[in-house]
Amino acid sequence: MQFEVLATCHTTRARVSRMTLAHATTNLPTFMPVATQAAIKGLTPQQMEALGVTLILNNTYHLNLRPGIKVLEAAGGAHHFQGWRHNLLTDSGGFQLVSLSKFTKITEEGALFASPFTGEPTMLTPEESISIQHAIGADIIMQLDDVVSSLTVGPRVEEAMWRSVRWLDRCIERHEQAGKQGVQNLFAIVQGGLDPALRDACLEEMVKRKDRVAGYAIGGLSGGEEKDVFWRIIAQCAAKLPADRPRYSMGIGFAEDLLVCVALGVDMADCVFPTRTARFGVALTFKGPLNLRLRKHAKDMGPIDENCPCPSCRDGISRSVLNHLVTRETAAAHAVTQHNLCFQAQVMGRARDSILEGTFPQYLRTFFSDYFGENGYPEWCVNALRSVGVDLLEGYPNAKVVKGPGMKWDYSDAP
Repeated sequence: MQFEVLATCHTTRARVSRMTLAHATTNLPTFMPVATQAAIKGLTPQQMEALGVTLILNNTYHLNLRPGIKVLEAAGGAHHFQGWRHNLLTDSGGFQLVSLSKFTKITEEGALFASPFTGEPTMLTPEESISIQHAIGADIIMQLDDVVSSLTVGPRVEEAMWRSVRWLDRCIERHEQAGKQGVQNLFAIVQGGLDPALRDACLEEMVKRKDRVAGYAIGGLSGGEEKDVFWRIIAQCAAKLPADRPRYSMGIGFAEDLLVCVALGVDMADCVFPTRTARFGVALTFKGPLNLRLRKHAKDMGPIDENCPCPSCRDGISRSVLNHLVTRETAAAHAVTQHNLCFQAQVMGRARDSILEGTFPQYLRTFFSDYFGENGYPEWCVNALRSVGVDLLEGYPNAKVVKGPGMKWDYSDAP
């Protein structure tokens, strides 16, 4: 990995960086679409490439179960298997310790899973997770961490945090024994729940290992915690992670979350949100989410967004036909998925451009004004951005602030 910071915001902690890996150069900050089982749902690798995407995410746990490491090794790794020519990051499988917890028993050795497909018991250890990721051939690989829900309290949070530190050491040892440091880049994952003291303890330990890891992720969030707590943990971690390493906030996908995290110093994020919400007929736009199932779109021959460069908007797929097809035909899911991923890329691309131009604070004010409009700014976003010197209300005297996450969904005319 070659990682170079190209510019920093004069007000916030946002920055633009260039990350060069074996398969491509990726400009940061960026959003990573999730191809859990070696495919972005609804799109081909060629379509993803045409959107300008250079970094996607696969999941170690799922690929290990199906198609299995032998198939991936025979194919020459996951890049060849899925026909993806650019950068690839693999999640270690740690998140599945939460999402599939009814199948899981955690010990110091690792996580014992019962396969949801066959019921067969499978032990995922830190060493095995790294070996699987080596076989997958991802450009960025993640340590196996002991993940607990962000809503968990009590001694289990501290136990998981310290175990994640110990498991990082085991991941590093296996990675270095295999001699993969120059080919694949290992990231550590900061844990500690919503407890600032535990986060600090974890940060201190993981920063000690800076010379043996290529980057850092902030894990254990986006699990239903209060947003005002979420951003403070992000800010705490980003401020204390090394400036010469990429910072990755895991599981972040809402546009407002992305921009707040960028302002706090985060470089990378991933989430299934834009692809999943597309399959439910919701298109993402700079005026807020658009529910294409509403009756008001049935006779609208215009595109989702006349200013969007995605193939769906550019090639004349109308809101009317999408209203007719969404949730019924896969063609509509494909069209909206392309649009939503293009939207995510534009959100982050405009952030990069504005940081380089020295206008990032104004970009934030304009984005939030357009996106939330009369519905009101989420209070947590206002608080978070004020902490890094940006007042979203400056220049917008009539803007209102609302409590809660602030997602703008329009179901008022739903059939």
